[in-house]
Amino acid sequence: MKPRIAGVLALGALAAVACKTGYNNAYDAELKKLEQQRQAEQQQQSAEHAEAARFVAVVYFQTGSAVLDENATRQLTWFVDKMSPYPQSTFDVQGFADATGSEATNSLLSNQRAQAVSAYLQSQGIQAARIYAAAFSTSSPAASNATTQGRRDNRRVEITVR
Repeated sequence: MKPRIAGVLALGALAAVACKTGYNNAYDAELKKLEQQRQAEQQQQSAEHAEAARFVAVVYFQTGSAVLDENATRQLTWFVDKMSPYPQSTFDVQGFADATGSEATNSLLSNQRAQAVSAYLQSQGIQAARIYAAAFSTSSPAASNATTQGRRDNRRVEITVR
């Protein structure tokens, strides 16, 4: 009787090990499949980000103004249209000013410009959580402030994919 019981117990132990190994194999296969899916999604997101990052918008302003003119709204509408295939993209909205006026005025003005652009983007359906607005005042001129054209180029907001 004892050898028979030992045989049954050994068979039971073997079945338990086989089940555990089968379970582990199924688990490992599922884990590998999920990891491959995650990697494929990351590659897709990277490709989409690279595609979206090709588009940049720059909006220019009049001296002392944060009002969006017709050219600005046209540029922003174009940008929103180009970003519609990329609903996960986030954006840097960076406001700048020329060297006309005091630093305090330019700081406030560059912030107002960035906020005006952010508000317009939101009015066109881009969620506020996707927009990171910042004001840089005169700290990063695009051109020399010594010329009229240079000052015009410095009164701007740049919108880029983050």
